[in-house]
Amino acid sequence: MKAQLINEMKVRLPAISENESVARSLVSAFSASLNPTVEELADLRCAVSEAVTNCIVHAYVHKKESDARFFHLTVRLYDEGTVCVEIADRGCGIEDVEKARQPFFTTGKPEERCGMGFLVMESFTDSCRVRSKVGAGTTVILKKKFSRD
Repeated sequence: MKAQLINEMKVRLPAISENESVARSLVSAFSASLNPTVEELADLRCAVSEAVTNCIVHAYVHKKESDARFFHLTVRLYDEGTVCVEIADRGCGIEDVEKARQPFFTTGKPEERCGMGFLVMESFTDSCRVRSKVGAGTTVILKKKFSRD
């Protein structure tokens, strides 16, 4: 039987570093109704932090300062205890998603970036999908199933 959507939240936030913690807190508070363990919630928070931080750092790197820079956060809760988090931007996109998913790959200076973003997201969730189009933006979809008592 297909999981049934029980709740959904959509938020648009400016792509600034202060909103990484806002996104993490929103996802935590919204997901709390599924009664996750502290560890499950910490895992999800870490993955969301990484996705949002990558969006803020990389998505708009080629945009002028005056251009609009936002990310869209969508959180869906399902009756079987799964949370689905989408972080989407309309930034520069990723030229080669598979290459970008490789550990230690970075488009930044190696001394500033470790290139472990997707690995972190994958480690703390049950699935991490990435859709991207150069010049149009990137969407990261994280799924985490919480244990049910």
